[in-house]
Amino acid sequence: MKIDSEYLEILAMIVAKGGLTEGAEALGKSQPSVSRTMALLEHRIGTPLFEPGKRPLRPTELGDRLAKIGARIHAENAEASRLVQSYRMGHTGRLRIAGTPIFMDGVVSTFIADFQTRHPEVQIAQSYGYVDQLTASLRNGSLDMAIVPLHRTSVPADMSFVPLLPGRNVIAARAGHPLMRRGAITLADIEPYPWIAPPTDSPLFRDLQQALKSIGKEDFRVSFSGGTLASINSILAGSDSLTVLPYSVVFLSRKASGLDALRLKIEHPDRQLGLLTLTDGSKPPALRQFAGFLTDEFTLLEARIQHEDQVTRRRG
Repeated sequence: MKIDSEYLEILAMIVAKGGLTEGAEALGKSQPSVSRTMALLEHRIGTPLFEPGKRPLRPTELGDRLAKIGARIHAENAEASRLVQSYRMGHTGRLRIAGTPIFMDGVVSTFIADFQTRHPEVQIAQSYGYVDQLTASLRNGSLDMAIVPLHRTSVPADMSFVPLLPGRNVIAARAGHPLMRRGAITLADIEPYPWIAPPTDSPLFRDLQQALKSIGKEDFRVSFSGGTLASINSILAGSDSLTVLPYSVVFLSRKASGLDALRLKIEHPDRQLGLLTLTDGSKPPALRQFAGFLTDEFTLLEARIQHEDQVTRRRG
């Protein structure tokens, strides 16, 4: 025998409120319609649900047990409604994001931690990659959003790009590096020191080559290449090596990692870090929340960087 779960929910409300009229009011239904529903349910199961002549209504033993089941159904339905509403508002769900390793570990991971403090029901699955790989993942549906550095003319026609931060690189070293004590630094000053090179397939490796070329250093001695941001930081902290890193990465990690930027201008990449998504196609509602959060956080980060630049120029 199959019983309509809605009938059991109505029965539970009548029992909880102590009467047909009270139950109908709580449900937002008319008393006659609720009365007809109970008559249909009693006909379906072949036995009365309420003891005759009792006021307030008193359920039979079977009516009471069915009402308890109806109450559980009502609670589960209410929970399901809350879950759907939370998902639609972007407060729950699963996001698949990816980006270039240096930016993800040095900047974005900090913002992810803050986001999940505010939205603990949003699960984030993070991976790494560079532009070609990530655009393929967006197109095949295995990725919701990529966080990548791009030139505005390089954005694929089927994708949308929201810029977050202008490209800006610096020569980074440990805070106690001999060059940190110098005011003005020349090419001759950096000549003796070895370099840490990012992975050769990364945009940052090309940035390193271009940056050194822009200050007249065509050849440079590489002491370590590849590796993660953590390994690069460890080697920098324990040696006099130099490397090129995005200034945002150095800015956010200098207290924890003991790194800083040399006061030597180099050429910046002509691109911006931003959010890349497919223009068409369904997106999880939580992506709107996350993208908006990142946009706000990067706006604040850029303001902090600009403020420090102004302070440094005044001191200089």
